[in-house]
Amino acid sequence: VQLQASGGGSVQAGESLRLSCAASGSSFSNYVMGWHRQAPGKQRELVATIGSGGITNYIDSAKGRFTISRDNAANTVYLQMNSLKPEDTAVYYCYAKTVRFGITYNYWGQGTQVTVSS
Repeated sequence: VQLQASGGGSVQAGESLRLSCAASGSSFSNYVMGWHRQAPGKQRELVATIGSGGITNYIDSAKGRFTISRDNAANTVYLQMNSLKPEDTAVYYCYAKTVRFGITYNYWGQGTQVTVSS
């Protein structure tokens, strides 16, 4: 599967952005989808995931501010980010995971920059 992320940009603290990730290939609905981010000088961290059944998980700093969703008909996953903070500044990467015959396959998009200024 190939992943194409978009929607990043530069905003002021308190504003919102919506990231989109379009996936190619079949069986999108079977994938766990998610978003990671990596800030300069820091390790990549998992921000949010959404399972094939729609169950979501978030890191603590994103709870109440970010919402991950998916549109299986459009092969797209979204990350709605509200009340953005300067510490949310990072490159955001779309992520897909599936398991076939007991083997886990991970896929990554190219990343989209999010910059939040105070």
